[in-house]
Amino acid sequence: MWTTLLIIIALGVFVFTKVFIIVEMREEVIQERLGKYIKTLKPGLHFLIPFVDRPAYRQEMREQVIDVPSQTCITKDNIEVEVDGLVYVKVMDSYKASYGIGNYKLAAINLAQTTMRSEIGKITLDDTFSEREQMNENIVREIDKASDPWGIKVLRYEIRNIRPSDNLIHTLEKQMEAERDKRAEITESTGTRDFKINESQGERKEAILLSEAKRQKRINEAKGKAKEIELIAKATSKGIKRVSEAIAKPGGDLAVKTKLIEQFIGQLGNVIERSNVSVLPTETANLKTFFEGVGKVSDHTPTSTTNAKGGAQ
Repeated sequence: MWTTLLIIIALGVFVFTKVFIIVEMREEVIQERLGKYIKTLKPGLHFLIPFVDRPAYRQEMREQVIDVPSQTCITKDNIEVEVDGLVYVKVMDSYKASYGIGNYKLAAINLAQTTMRSEIGKITLDDTFSEREQMNENIVREIDKASDPWGIKVLRYEIRNIRPSDNLIHTLEKQMEAERDKRAEITESTGTRDFKINESQGERKEAILLSEAKRQKRINEAKGKAKEIELIAKATSKGIKRVSEAIAKPGGDLAVKTKLIEQFIGQLGNVIERSNVSVLPTETANLKTFFEGVGKVSDHTPTSTTNAKGGAQ
């Protein structure tokens, strides 16, 4: 009894799966009858004639991300780089996707790789990074033109990695290091040059300021001396004027003479103090002169006598 029940249940499930098919919202199913396309089944429950109809293909209608494996490409300047990416496709016509090509995913990958090699070969290594967006657009355009008979739409392509060979990376690192050293030397030399220029300009300005200060000092001193001379001259002029006015008054002549005599006596006293001079009355001075003359005569007398005696002998 249990065996019969299990057989009935299994037969029922088999008949149900052959007679009815459930299509999910995210897909479409291609129905064939005796190996011939009948129609495209949309999401929902559909009836099939057992052993006559069958769901031949199930196509994913959502946007799909296909990983493009890494491949070696050669740039315009003959440098090998490893490039991989992602291609985004969507099935627009499930009939074409089923009968237009055997495997549209594999075809999209191969076409993306081929187009990528072609695009990389058109540019140099330095441009592979800056021209990435342009390469993505070109790849999408080329794949989209070829994939129209396949019933798919290439929405976009993204280059994931562009990696040069290890030897090239090492060479580029050395080049970048040399470039950094070059920039550092240029910066240092520029700083030294600017320092020397600033220093020389500072010294020049300092010399100019010092010369200006000296010139201004001389001008100020000259002006001061001129002013001093002018003031002295004015004072002297006023003094002379006042003296002349005083002389012109009664008794002025006598006052001038008296002043001159006082000054003469004062100067004479100074002269006498600084010189070896004896001041004596007139009579005494004459007497002193007489004796000094006699002394000189007596000094010469012995000599003359001695000479006379010698002659007499």
